[in-house]
Amino acid sequence: MKRAIVHMDLDTFFVSCVRLQNSQLNGIPLIVGGGERGVVASCSYEARYFGVRSAMPIRMALQLCPQAKVIKGDMELFSNKSREVTQIIEERTPVVEKASIDEFYLDITGMDKFYGCYKWTNELTQTITKETGLPISFALSVNKTVSKIATGEGKPKGNLEIPEAMVKPFLNPLSIRKIPMVGEATFNLLSRIGIRDIRTLSEMPLLYLQKMIGKNGIELWKKANGIDNNPVEPYTERKSISSEHTYMQDTIDIPKIKSLLLGMTEQLAFQLRSEEWLVSTVTVKIRYSNFDTENTQMKVAYTSCDHVLGKYVLSLFDKLYNRRMRVRLVGLRFSGLVRGTYQINLFEDTVEMMQLYQAMDRMKKRYGFNAVTRCAGAVLKSKTQVPKVLDPAKGQFYYENL
Repeated sequence: MKRAIVHMDLDTFFVSCVRLQNSQLNGIPLIVGGGERGVVASCSYEARYFGVRSAMPIRMALQLCPQAKVIKGDMELFSNKSREVTQIIEERTPVVEKASIDEFYLDITGMDKFYGCYKWTNELTQTITKETGLPISFALSVNKTVSKIATGEGKPKGNLEIPEAMVKPFLNPLSIRKIPMVGEATFNLLSRIGIRDIRTLSEMPLLYLQKMIGKNGIELWKKANGIDNNPVEPYTERKSISSEHTYMQDTIDIPKIKSLLLGMTEQLAFQLRSEEWLVSTVTVKIRYSNFDTENTQMKVAYTSCDHVLGKYVLSLFDKLYNRRMRVRLVGLRFSGLVRGTYQINLFEDTVEMMQLYQAMDRMKKRYGFNAVTRCAGAVLKSKTQVPKVLDPAKGQFYYENL
């Protein structure tokens, strides 16, 4: 049986959400992001016409499009609208994978026996737009890679179907940049030897690509040839991530407990980013010396940033701890996980903060988690760990192991 895989992408999701609340923003160049030192989280097609792109510094974006209006993002609004769309899709689709806050993969293999796959998908997108007010694009093909590329080619509001016989003719003339796993470094590497379009890449000897790029060379060659057997995996495959610590001796040292919670937050957030998860629910647990156990939780905007999650964790702890008793155990759980790579809050953080997270994660992956951590969540174990203050005004303290 031929696979039928749909990729759905909410068009300019953040911009569309903002315009739902204020129709006066329709038709004008619009940038959703932080302040002047922040970055572009999303921009309207009117702004893209001038060269504005996501993740671009807002200062640069305003130089390209001075007439653009900058709106601060509302992650609570965006998260709620994303949940609305998710609920509509899940109610009607047998297998759904939420790839990020604004994109989904659907496996509707076999639907043609009862109802045309394209017709069914088109009606689903119409339902989403009618019930939420959000525009959405989709592409239907034989696997996730081709569907995702086709969605990008069909925007805005383009609904494409790429049957199996048309996969190669569709992919061949496109730039290799269109392949999801091709970043700037890979593109530059391949460009230097004259590989710029997918046709050329698909015709390269597989062993040569493997030697040149490594194990990713095989996957890249497969995608260039329209081969992708990865299944659509429901994003509920992992529901939570957690950590607990039991003290050898019950304690009432509140600063020490908070420091431990921040350290646990940092470690779990790094794991979330490494595995490309976003969290929407934070839970803090306390077990007192008499074994009474209490917990409290709160919904948060999708994130995987420890400096954001840490604020929620400390707030929950302050709300929960009110007995003035010794504490035996503290626990932390992040749940409501969805797949996504929005690693930092694009609406509040600066370009420097983005680069800082990327640099820290690279160091942790290469040298281990303790290579660089926040002082607020770290217990210095030796004199060889030297504190390094990056931005005390924002509470950003780290130390390095020398």
